[in-house]
Amino acid sequence: MSTGFHVAIVGATGAVGAELIQLLEQREFPLEGLKLLASSKSAGKALKFRGEEIPVETLSHHSFKAVDIALFSAGASISREYARQAIADGAIVIDNSSAFRMEPEVPLVVPEINSSDIRQHRGIISNPNCTTIIALMALYPLHVTFGLKRVIAASYQAVSGAGAKAIRELSLQSKAFFSGEPAAPEVFPHAIAFNVMPQVDVFLDNGYTKEEVKFVNESRKIMHHPALRASITCVRVPVFRAHSVALNAEFEQPVSVERAHDVLAKFQGLELVDDPGSKRYPTPLLAAGKNNCQVGRIRADSALDNGLAFWVCGDQLLKGAALNALQIAEALGK
Repeated sequence: MSTGFHVAIVGATGAVGAELIQLLEQREFPLEGLKLLASSKSAGKALKFRGEEIPVETLSHHSFKAVDIALFSAGASISREYARQAIADGAIVIDNSSAFRMEPEVPLVVPEINSSDIRQHRGIISNPNCTTIIALMALYPLHVTFGLKRVIAASYQAVSGAGAKAIRELSLQSKAFFSGEPAAPEVFPHAIAFNVMPQVDVFLDNGYTKEEVKFVNESRKIMHHPALRASITCVRVPVFRAHSVALNAEFEQPVSVERAHDVLAKFQGLELVDDPGSKRYPTPLLAAGKNNCQVGRIRADSALDNGLAFWVCGDQLLKGAALNALQIAEALGK
């Protein structure tokens, strides 16, 4: 009798796919078999897993026979084309794209926050946007204690959130900057090396970007808080890995830094790094490669009643993507 799951990774050769493979190797996930799927460009490749070379198969509508859990991380268009087929073949889809997040029947899950929503799935469970996950890891425990009314935020998003090609673009542009050679942008609309861009995703008619609207809508859905008032400016910064978010939050109940410290220090998956006197606070370099998100710079907000200002960092390839997806799979296993 089988003691584990047959898992397929769609987008296995991408940045998040690589993290999923590594996490499956590191964690005690009940794995019976692993199938690696990617586009035809990756045909012939093989990736190491537990000391073995596993061939990368070309994704097709016939890829999901005998698959229990399909971890999708290849973009919304691929998810829309292939997820229903995976479900028809008996798999549960955990999707890292934006394709199904706001569909009412699809749970949008951060396991530390709303794991009970997983039980409502009809074959698809969505992984939230990376910026949303990282911000909510600090916002949610404060919401539970003090009642969140309003949040104003600004994100500082690493290039790896845009995939492996974006990582390469920052690297090449950085080298070109110091050698005096031109390096035209391809992934981003402007040069990213030694620059910041107040644009992540495309602009909508209301002046916000899709990324910014995702943060608002997804936060409301995950926290079951439809009345939440929120606004964010999403910014791409020349950091390879780990997103940061500056947050100003207003609450229903009186708040204090001391009580906030106590609440945040106890929340699973979150590390309190807040000692300004010793210059200890979260940074992308400190958070990169770590499973936990980090929160610091916590202070009383000087412009809001019952308000706190704080700073969160998290590895968006891990908790913002691969780790969160695998935690959902682990919850299914239980």
